[in-house]
Formats: sequence, structure tokens, C-alpha cells
Amino acid sequence: MKKFLFVFIAVSVLMTPSLFAAGSQDSGDGPEIVVVPKDSSNPWFVRMEEGVDEYAAETGLNLYQRGTAEIDATLQAQLVQDLIAQGVDAICVVPVDVVSIEPVLAQARDAGIVVISHEGAALKNVDYNIEAFSNAGYGAFIMDNLAEAMGEEGVYTTMVASLTVGAHNEWADAGVAHQKATYPNMQLLEAQPRVESQDNGDVAYNTAMELFNAYPELKGIMGTSSYDAPGVARAIEELGLVGKAFTSGTGLPLDNAELLESGIVQSLTLWDPAVAGKAMASLAVKVLNGEKISEPVDLGIAGYDAMTFREAGSKTLEGEGWIVINADNVYDFGF
Repeated sequence: MKKFLFVFIAVSVLMTPSLFAAGSQDSGDGPEIVVVPKDSSNPWFVRMEEGVDEYAAETGLNLYQRGTAEIDATLQAQLVQDLIAQGVDAICVVPVDVVSIEPVLAQARDAGIVVISHEGAALKNVDYNIEAFSNAGYGAFIMDNLAEAMGEEGVYTTMVASLTVGAHNEWADAGVAHQKATYPNMQLLEAQPRVESQDNGDVAYNTAMELFNAYPELKGIMGTSSYDAPGVARAIEELGLVGKAFTSGTGLPLDNAELLESGIVQSLTLWDPAVAGKAMASLAVKVLNGEKISEPVDLGIAGYDAMTFREAGSKTLEGEGWIVINADNVYDFGF
């Protein structure tokens, strides 16, 4: 087995073309690096492959991405098993299902393969897991964008998919805390400090309509689900509140291009999968080279150049890889 292979789990496979879509492979020098995403066709992971290919070209690494034709935990596990048999040196994975991939990653590590994951904080059989940001940092970042749109003053509330979605509520809690510490002229709506969208744009729209009608003083809604800000924006437009009421939150660029170009929504927040793919590769190289991973961890990539551990003893490293999506860059990402 190659002792210094960097494999990124971007779900690619060595099996039949009907099951797995092969990306570029074995085009660089040194250890073999494979990125395995959740699948190969989703625009999010197509964008990740662009970053992986770009990083391979920049560094000369033997790095490539492979993915299955669809998001399927069983197919992803089969792909990883094929990579183990192939004798790669490192695997970087974006897991479809943590439970089903865990024993396969254990096999990889038993075979001496370095394993790096992304969005897999619950995984145990990895060397390290990378997250683009901490929940607290990302929530504060969303609030910064909403505050800018609101002119740093006025009444706002927060919207989550549901009160049981951990990450969304952590983002919202962090946003509120950041507002209280940073924007004294903004106030949280006491009557309804948090509402739910059920991860549905129509629910977000209807809820926003009710809120703006019930509370004329309401000036902003901080969204967390990717459906929140677009749904709220529809309500703002229909009620004739453009320029008077505002929203910001997570959202995909092309899905929201019209809203951003119209100015109804000034900005959305996200992280770039292309950059996350590069970060996985960089960390795999460090591990393969036997470098000590101690914070702050500098992967040489913007947003991932001062990473810290989530907590003492954790395998999860968190960066500041958030980005702003606006009318000026909405078409730059390809998804």
C-alpha cells in the first residue's frame, strides 16, 4: 500500500459505470488522494470536485474525486471498500450516513489509511473531521449580515426549521447573543422571539406574512434553513416592504439569484464546497507527513488557516469558512 496517499471521501467508486461516476484520477505525483462526496451529480459536489481538481493542479498532488451516481449510503460504503482494496493512502469523506459508514472507515484505518471527514463530527473512525465553521461563529456571521441590511437598528426575530433542529437553533442563539453584545440599537421581538418554517418556503412565507401584519414594528427576520430567507423575501415583496423590512440567512446562490439581483435580499450566507475539498486534502497531507496537528491549525487556505478544535480531546476542527452571497458574486459558484 502507498504509505502517503491522501484520499478524500467524495463518493467515487471503482465499480461499474452504472453505479459509480469516475472523476479524474492518478494525474499527479506522490501519495494518492481520493475525495469521496455524497454523490457525483449534485451541484454542491460538482463544485467540490472543481476545488479538488484545482488543488491537484496547484500542488501537483495525486488527488482526485470519485462519486456514486446517486446519494446512497450502501453505494458509498462499497466505494470506500473499493478504495481500501485499491490501497490508497488517504480517504476524505463526506458521509451519507454516519452509522453505516463507520465500520467501513474502521477497516480503512486498520489498513493504515488516513481518514479525513467533512460534516462528519459524529464519526469516531477518522483521523480528523473538518467543519467550515463553529455554530456560534456562523450564527454571529448571519446576524452581521442582517444587522448591515437593517442599518443596525430595529426589531427582529429568528426563524428555524423547527425547535428540534440543533444546528439551526444554535445559529439562532448565537445570532441573538451577538446582537446583544454588538448591536445595542436592535431588539429581539419579545412576543415571538423564534418561529418555525418546517424547512418549507411556503411555511416561511406564510409565517412572515403573519408576523409583519401582527407586528408593524418588525424590521428583520434572521433565517437559518435555506428556505427561510427566500420565503420571508416573498412576504416582504408582497407587503410592499422592500427597503423597510429585511432578511438574511443561509441560501444557495443560483436558487436565489433573482432575489439578490432585485435587492429584495441583500445577502445570503454559505460555505464553499470547493474550498472545503481543498481543506480536506491539505489536512490529509499534513497527517501523512507526520505533522503534529495542534491549534491553531493552518491549512494554507482562506477560512481554514486558523482552525481550532471544537473542544478538548475532539477530532473536529472548525474554521471560519463562511462566505457572503450577493448580487456581485451570485454566479461565481456554479450551483
